[in-house]
Amino acid sequence: MESEELLQTLGNKYSAAILEATNEPRSAQELSDELGIPIATCYRRIDELTEHGLLELHDNVLSDDRRRIKVYRRNVDAVRVEFDETLTVDIAERSEVTDKLDEAWETLFGSPATSTG
Repeated sequence: MESEELLQTLGNKYSAAILEATNEPRSAQELSDELGIPIATCYRRIDELTEHGLLELHDNVLSDDRRRIKVYRRNVDAVRVEFDETLTVDIAERSEVTDKLDEAWETLFGSPATSTG
């Protein structure tokens, strides 16, 4: 049943857009603004994606007005769905090398690395 639940979560409106946008850490408010998602829906999708291990809480940063803001990052590089005898959903988790490079970049430069592709 987990594959079916995971597929349903992936099929929910905005889930794919949130996963695509969180290659770099983003807050719920940033995702809502950038993707045009109502904030309550954005939080629901974040909760669902996090529950299934597709999204992770990356950090709890301090905003300019000294409030804590949760930022999320995609925890997967790929998702593959197969319809054979049974439904299977395979997930390629984000590589440790990518995580370590991101952490090193942030340590050296104080901000996340940006992708050019």
